[in-house]
Amino acid sequence: MVSRRALRLLFATLLVASVAGLAYGAATAPTTASADSVPRPEPRDGHTVVTESAKFGTIVAWRPNGSLLHYGDAHTKYFDVDPVEGESLTVEYAATDTIHTSGPTCESPPCTRNVIERLNLSTGETREIYARYDDSELAAEWHDHVRVGDERILIADIVDDQVFVVNTTTELVEWRWDAQSDFPVEGGGPYPEDWAHINDVSLLDDGRVAVSLRNQDQVVFLDRETGLVENWTLGSDGDHATLYEQHNPDYIPPERGGPAAVVADSENGRIVEYQRVDPETGNATTAADGVWRRTWQWQDARIQWPRDADRLPNGNTLIADTHGKRVLEVDPQGEVVWSVPVSHPYDVERLETGGESAGGESAARLGLESRTADRSTESGFDPLEPLSDLVSLVVPSRVVNGVIFLSPVWMGRPEFAAALLGIGTVLAWVGAEVRWRLPEFGVRWPVYREK
Repeated sequence: MVSRRALRLLFATLLVASVAGLAYGAATAPTTASADSVPRPEPRDGHTVVTESAKFGTIVAWRPNGSLLHYGDAHTKYFDVDPVEGESLTVEYAATDTIHTSGPTCESPPCTRNVIERLNLSTGETREIYARYDDSELAAEWHDHVRVGDERILIADIVDDQVFVVNTTTELVEWRWDAQSDFPVEGGGPYPEDWAHINDVSLLDDGRVAVSLRNQDQVVFLDRETGLVENWTLGSDGDHATLYEQHNPDYIPPERGGPAAVVADSENGRIVEYQRVDPETGNATTAADGVWRRTWQWQDARIQWPRDADRLPNGNTLIADTHGKRVLEVDPQGEVVWSVPVSHPYDVERLETGGESAGGESAARLGLESRTADRSTESGFDPLEPLSDLVSLVVPSRVVNGVIFLSPVWMGRPEFAAALLGIGTVLAWVGAEVRWRLPEFGVRWPVYREK
């Protein structure tokens, strides 16, 4: 029988290990709290731009040699960023400001101001394109926008569960699609607090609009005259084997090996690609009777809640791994060939490849190798990795991601595992001490049979 002293020593050891793990995580976590603290990556072809949507709301741009080109933190959160065609080192992004004080633009704080801005990364010159106030903070953001000509932009609006085209000169909405026109409010997330959570919109070359409904686990395709394109929807509400609260689907057209879509399958902790194929022949097709078939998948032991993935023209895939706290590039064999630590990345762009890397080809055409390895493909030793792997097996990803999202900026899955170990150890130790201090007593049944 194990002695009380031995058990106390075990509890103390586990508690020290937990505290040490948290301290290690806090000391080694990447930070973008200031321009001076931004990590400098290894050189890479082209300029790389990253946005952060929480913890530290920033937009960061690196030159090809890895030096810092631009650092901005004027807004509470930054979301999708895209290069401006024909303008060197110029981007447009969606950003959010949270208003905490009562005033003429916010009667009952907190409120939200959403803004689309254009930024010259070389000079720092910023120009507001369009903005709007919303009377809440919860799920009240614009996560994405697309330029539609010189005077019009297409916006993904989370608070009103819609996408719309607005004329930035007249500020008149010229086209709108409301998710309620095609989906029941009984599905998805809680209505009206955060029902559809439309987090991405794309304007395709053929004029259709692709929309990511995160809380319905699906990507839909719209005709701007007739509405939802039947039989083209990728995923379905609750079908987590296909998609689970995805972000930033990147559509690849037929001329580049599609129709296909590279998707950050966030809650499943992976990057996936689906190809539109003929159900009988398996060949790529644009026909109405086509089906989506998964043709590529990438993940490693570290990836946690990725929220962007773009196929680059060189065949590599550029990824924003939010709770893995890194931006990385993987080659066609699935190996990490470039990586930089970032506190809380949302979107990543390689400017010279066009918006969402317009020159990238499909996995089917490139013959990409899927990777579902348990090990990380990056070098380096993480002493908490075994415990982190155990937590990922027993704790649902939504719980882990929810805790990390609300925790200090240095909290990741390894630190979550260390905290869970510490909490469990304290509860077990307290329970044991209480039990040891209780008097010994027996239990006698009130009814018994005489012999």
